[in-house]
Amino acid sequence: QVQLVESGGGSVQAGGSLRLSCAASGYTVSSYCMGWFRQAPGKEREGIASIGIYNGPNYANSVKGRFTISKDNVKNTLYLQMNSLKPEDTAMYYCARGGSGGYCSTRRSEFAYWGQGTQVTVSS
Repeated sequence: QVQLVESGGGSVQAGGSLRLSCAASGYTVSSYCMGWFRQAPGKEREGIASIGIYNGPNYANSVKGRFTISKDNVKNTLYLQMNSLKPEDTAMYYCARGGSGGYCSTRRSEFAYWGQGTQVTVSS
């Protein structure tokens, strides 16, 4: 059974940092495309970062240069290091699992398994 459990969210002031974790079970993160998404109130869920088997990390322009996606294959965990946080980064953050082959993008339609989310709030 595939499970994804996020943690590490919280409240932080603008300019601060947070690291989100996503513990995976039922499969190995090294064998699948993994991604981070976020959804702010009243907005669509957007893909912000992904990391695949055959291609390097992809980032949305809104987070490029500030966020870093990585995974620890031994701990079977996905991470999102978020630096220089802005109030507009406030959202519920979700990790997700995509497919096992091909190019790993941040398109929501390519991800079938989702965690329950962790809230990030950035105050000005």
